[in-house]
Amino acid sequence: MSTKLKADSLSFFESIIMGVAGSAPGFSIAVAIAGLLATAGSVSPNAILIFAVPMLGIAVAYKGLSHRMPHAGAAYEWTKSVFGGFFGYFSGWALLIAALVFMVTGSVPLGTAVLQLFDPSLATNVWLTTSIGALWFVAIGLVLIAGIELTSKIQVVMSSIELGILFIISIAAFVHSGTHGAVSAFSWSWFGFHYPAGSFAPSALSVVFLYWGWDVTSNLAEETKGQEQNLAGRGGFFSIFATIASFVAFTVAALMMFSLKDASGFSDNLIYHVAIAAGLGKIGGYAAALALILSSVATLETTMLQFSRTLFAMGRDHALPSYFGQVHEKTITPVRTMYLLLILGLALIVISSFLPSIAAILNDSVAAIAIQVCYYYGLAGLVCAWVYRKSTGFTFVEYVIFPTLSAIALIGLGIYAITTYNMIVNVVGIGGLAIGIVFYRPKGYGRPSLMAAE
Repeated sequence: MSTKLKADSLSFFESIIMGVAGSAPGFSIAVAIAGLLATAGSVSPNAILIFAVPMLGIAVAYKGLSHRMPHAGAAYEWTKSVFGGFFGYFSGWALLIAALVFMVTGSVPLGTAVLQLFDPSLATNVWLTTSIGALWFVAIGLVLIAGIELTSKIQVVMSSIELGILFIISIAAFVHSGTHGAVSAFSWSWFGFHYPAGSFAPSALSVVFLYWGWDVTSNLAEETKGQEQNLAGRGGFFSIFATIASFVAFTVAALMMFSLKDASGFSDNLIYHVAIAAGLGKIGGYAAALALILSSVATLETTMLQFSRTLFAMGRDHALPSYFGQVHEKTITPVRTMYLLLILGLALIVISSFLPSIAAILNDSVAAIAIQVCYYYGLAGLVCAWVYRKSTGFTFVEYVIFPTLSAIALIGLGIYAITTYNMIVNVVGIGGLAIGIVFYRPKGYGRPSLMAAE
């Protein structure tokens, strides 16, 4: 087996689509905006915009680092090359754990959406929902095993339909509010800083989860065309703006169309409730369920890609067993990493079926993922600052100041989360990182220098 991925498989447009699919606007709006509304209240639009700033700072860091070293390991490889094997290893490990936890977070809403198409009353059945989600999970894994080119083509179709549905429903919501009257009139105070006591940091962590996933473009850098033009890094950066627009639109629509109490309770599928309230009837409801299905499939795909490419890179580098650092001769994809992901993902989905409710599954897994993401995003920001520390002028501001401040904000949020979340969140979030010590091999791999590119 070879240790090289298939080069020039993705275009710049496909890279942007992968970034949008990674953040999954449909999925995030459907299942996570309600939680943000419950935490931040009427200033949720402010949270989405303000906490997008450090995310953009990390996206800038990824863009700069992808230009210096396009690599399937992305944050793992960059962190290792600057801060050494220990921090590099745990940067990659944090992504692997976050991706594994997301196998549950992403699969459960798929089951919910499918049941809403046939019998919405069954959507709260934890066992049935997780079983359907598990079937979807396996099907998506088989597509990825078939190869990146097929995966990207399917991704473009799914994400295009998803974004079209979101655009139509959001426009219908604003038109309906304008012509039939809104429950709450639009207010610029929604973009202010009047956060409920103790809600600022939890709101930030919710938004970190909302945006997470665009960095899959950097994990696909070795397979993306135009490495000299850094199309992979630029694709991830530009994808965030489409995500911001969709998040703000639906959050504002929810505040206008429902009471805050009602809106914060729509964690099953907020898009569905907005579509029905906007007068789109059954067709709108079906379209909302379809958007959630497509977005959930899309983001599961991209998260699986991140897991497989990161594990592949760590295996190729002997940071983890070299068995995972090889690609299939025919598909030129790291299928061995996918086999492991299918086994572990299914095990986690089965375990989640014993939790008391869908809401409990989503809330705990979202919080645990946010801890992991704050850690490895924060390290990438600091790596970028170090690599570009000798630059001057605007480049210094872009690649040193902005990423550094963003990294400090995210790492600070991660530390705060540890002190406030419940036992399940901390066991998964902190325990997941700690387990990595078992597999860490201090002298198992080298330290190629990213500084050579200066």
